[in-house]
Order: sequence, then C-alpha cells, then structure tokens
Amino acid sequence: MVGSVHVNGSANGANGTEDRLDELRRLLGKSDGDLLKIVSIGAGAWGSVFAALLQDAYGHFREKVQIRVWRRPGRAVDRSTAEHLFDVINSREDVLRRLIRRCAYLKYVEARLGDRTLYADEILRDGFCLNMVDTPLCPLKVVTNLQEAVWDADIVVNGLPSTETREVFEELSKYWKERISVPVIISLAKGIEASLDPIPRIITPTQMISSAAGVPTENILYLGGPNIASEIYNKEYANARICGSTKWRKPLAKFLRQPHFIVWDNSDIVTHEVMGGLKNVYAIGAGKRLFFFFKY
Repeated sequence: MVGSVHVNGSANGANGTEDRLDELRRLLGKSDGDLLKIVSIGAGAWGSVFAALLQDAYGHFREKVQIRVWRRPGRAVDRSTAEHLFDVINSREDVLRRLIRRCAYLKYVEARLGDRTLYADEILRDGFCLNMVDTPLCPLKVVTNLQEAVWDADIVVNGLPSTETREVFEELSKYWKERISVPVIISLAKGIEASLDPIPRIITPTQMISSAAGVPTENILYLGGPNIASEIYNKEYANARICGSTKWRKPLAKFLRQPHFIVWDNSDIVTHEVMGGLKNVYAIGAGKRLFFFFKY
C-alpha cells in the first residue's frame, strides 16, 4: 500500500489520551480556553458510534473539547421500538442505573405504557441509536439546528448516506462563507454517483463534499474499513483506514486510535473510498446468489 503507516493500538492511560488531544488542538491552532469543536452530521449507526467513541475517549476533557451530533428533529419513535428500548434498559444494570441517576428512566416507562411520545433526538441524548437499540451508547449531545451545529466546528464528521451528502453539504456551505479558516472533514460515507458530463466518471462522497461545500480536497478525508458499528462500540477488535492528505491523516489516525480500534493511514483516498462503496454492491450480489441457490 502506498504511504501506509500502522498506528499502534496499544493501551494508553489518561495522560496519553490527553496528549493526543493536545497535539491535535495545537495543529488546529486552538489556544487555551478555546474548545476544539467536533460535530458528527447524521445519527445513523456508524455516525452515532463514531461520535460515541470520541465522547468515551475525550468527552471528559470538557475544557478542551466539545463533541456533538446533528440529526434532523421531530422523528417520533414507534411504540414497538419504545417497548424494545425499555426491555434493553431493564436488562442492563449499568444503563438502568445511568437513566435513573439522570432522572430519565420514567419517560421510557411512560412510553411503554403509551402515555408519552419518544423522539429520536432525545433517545440519542440518553445513549440509544435507532439503528441498533440493543447496543446502548454513551449519552450524546444532540443538536437539531444545522447552522448551530456546524458554523464554528473545527472537525465535521460526515455520517450521512452518500445519497444525502451533496444536499446537506450544499446547505453547510452557506454557513461557512464568513469563515476565515475551513474545517477538517472526515467522511464515513460509502457509495458512489455516476456522471456522464463532461466525460463518464464516478463521483465519491469526498468529491461531492468538496464541490458542494467549497472545501479544499486536502481538508477532506475518508475513513472506512470492514467494520460493523455495534461490534466497534462493544470493543470487539476492528481496524480502519483514514485516507487523505499527509497533513491531516497522520495526526487524525493517532487521535482516533483506540486499544480495540486500530487506525491505519493511507494517501490513496479514491481507491479506498470506491472500494468501500463496491463492498456494499458485492454484499447485495452475494445475497442474491444465496437467495437463488436456496430457492432452487
């Protein structure tokens, strides 16, 4: 692999974690008392888990970093999901105690009884992602106003599907017109678009972001790998590659490192991003082959 460097995944104490945070803050030009602001756009499984990993690792350094998630507001949770959430809560002593301590337990009781409507943004604040309710996350700070979430963010994580990436980042560009410096963007999106104009070609999510938001390509990175979100959050071994410019990929690989989550860095962003999208195509094709095999 061109430019591959392995980032050691050995365990580190609180001091090592704070050192990595301070190193990234210096690179981004943050002064004492100035928060490093990280926001994940999109609250699907991978976007939520990615934000939760950062919150677990760095969230207790409240004077140095702020980690938040943006999601669209107002999505009501159906009763069967509310009941399932309640069952998950009661089966996990740590989650039960956490919600009781935060005075949040009663709303899940009322939701199960049908006396209260739960909304996706509030359950995310309590640490549940709708895409994987069996895997409670750490509580996350949720913002439902997109402008508030991104206008002064230092690092923006694209947790959106590739089909929504262009539209949302076109809107983001309106809020960044007055910025002196551009943010660093880490895209988790898998998928590609096809274009025939001016010549036949594929367009990746990082390319969509650059054209839609006017962010230089050197500030846009792709992170992906053969990962399952719930397994990563449950601390099963996993690895991923962060691809992009040398300036950002090496320090971000170090920053994202966890004992159970090994991050490599690589310069070849297009190849890894395209292969991430093709992986889903292969999975669909393999599923269809198995369907016909068992059917006939």
